[in-house]
Formats: sequence, C-alpha cells, structure tokens
Amino acid sequence: MSLLVTGSIGIDDLKTPFGEVKGVFGGSAIHFSLAARLFTPVRLVGVVGEDFPGEFRAFLEKQGFDLAGLEVRKGSKTFRWSGAYVDVTSDAQTLAVEVNVLAEAGPKVPASFADSDCLFLAATHPALQADMIRQVRSPKLIVADTRDLWINTQREPLIKTLGMVTGAILNDAEALLFTGESNVILAGRKILTLGPEFVIIKRGQHGVMLVTTEHVVSLPAYPTTKVVDPTGAGDSFAGGMMGYLTTCRDLGVAALRNALARGTITASFTIEGFSKEVIEKTTLTDVQRRLREYAEMLQINVD
Repeated sequence: MSLLVTGSIGIDDLKTPFGEVKGVFGGSAIHFSLAARLFTPVRLVGVVGEDFPGEFRAFLEKQGFDLAGLEVRKGSKTFRWSGAYVDVTSDAQTLAVEVNVLAEAGPKVPASFADSDCLFLAATHPALQADMIRQVRSPKLIVADTRDLWINTQREPLIKTLGMVTGAILNDAEALLFTGESNVILAGRKILTLGPEFVIIKRGQHGVMLVTTEHVVSLPAYPTTKVVDPTGAGDSFAGGMMGYLTTCRDLGVAALRNALARGTITASFTIEGFSKEVIEKTTLTDVQRRLREYAEMLQINVD
C-alpha cells in the first residue's frame, strides 16, 4: 500500500547535554519519513520557503522520496525551531520559533498522490488535517497525531478530525489533557468514542500503549544506552509503525502490535544522534537485528 505523510519540514538548532548543533534538518514529516522509508516508499507533502537549503532537497531525493508534493513557496521562509533539553528524559524547552510558511495556507496533495492508501497526518492544525483527508480519494488507513496546543485552542475542530480517522496518536500527557481522565487506558477508551478504531499513546521512556475497544497492548521502550537527542522520536515511532502497516493485509490487533514494535525500534535509532545523523544510516537489517533483541527481551512464561 502507498504511504503519504504531511507535516512540518524545518531547520532546527538543538542543544542537549551531549552537544549543540545549528541549522540541521528537522520537522515532523522528515523524522517520520526517514523511519517509514525503511519499510516502504514515502510520498511527502509539505511546504517550505525559498530559503530551503538545496542540500536538504538533494538529501531527500537521494533517499528516494517522491517529492511531487513538496512545495517551495516564493516569498516565504522555511519553518525554524530552536530548542534545548536540560536532560534527555525531559521535554524540550523552545528557545525560539519562526513559524514562517507554516502560518500560511497548507500544502496541496498533487493529483498523483490522491490514490494513496495510507495517510499520516502529523500534529498540524486539525482543520488542515481534515482538509488533507478530503484531498485523498479513498484511503484505507488514516492516522492523525496532535499536540497540547490544538487540544487547548482547537478542541472542536480536533474532535471533528478525530471522527474522520482510523487511528489517533498522542502522548500520555496529551491524552489526559484532552479527556480529563487520570488514567491513560480510560483516556484512550474515551477517545475511541469520537470515531477512531484505535488509539496509540506514546509514553516516552516508558514505552507505548495501544487501546482498542477490545484490547490493550503495552510495550516498553527499547533499552538503548545512548540517548543524544530525543527530538523527533515520536514522529520516528509513527514512521516505523505506519511504514510497517503498509506491508500488512490485515490491520487487526496483531498487526498493530507488531507495528508498535517496529516504531519503537526506529525511534531508538533516531534518539542516538542529532537530527538525521543516525537514522539516515540505519538499514532494515539494523532494524531487524534490534527487533530480534527486543523480542527476546519480551519473552515470558506464564506456567
């Protein structure tokens, strides 16, 4: 199945206890795509400004992404974000943000992408997410991410968008904020009543949880000993998850559980370096090797 992603494409400045980098490739769509391409070709839809570095576009082309949906908007500037981490287990502190082109009209899905089977909507404005859904003819799988900003300021549009998707993905704090619950399982079940068939709750270093009407699946994070930069970990998780799901005929709970494991592994590579420096060198063989270690770790005997 074909996979389309839309989200931010940007330029980041990052500082963590392990170093500092400036002007590196960032954005939710980029972190997602670099993970997803390990499993399937990726159709990238996004908008950048005239200042978008030529070497960034050349990198995307080298990775084999279909860039028919990448719009370079004249007179605009690319999204920029500067962030710092006091420690790598905490949330980033935003030092500066230049929304730039992301404050303008959203990107358009090219006609050649309108037949996409799977659609991932990164955490943009829910009205833009809904507009993107309407531009794809008959997707079999639609998953939408969100964040606390939209929960706090765009609740009604977000509820409408959630009624249009197959799955919702958000972190534990966002799930509790959105639902008013104090338990993530109950939060997931409440979100299910809005329309999604499944809810995925990211829990950072504590792993990930899948909630459906009949099942709850909880997986731990991969125990990497090297965490350099957690930026993009959630989008990398989503990329690995969605990339794997495009290879599945059945999208039942077994496939979703296996997809969670793949997403967990791709995210574990992303956090081991700044920006794309580790995930761009990662191969499917690397993923499979770490996945076997992860599966071995999870074996239990209930007798």
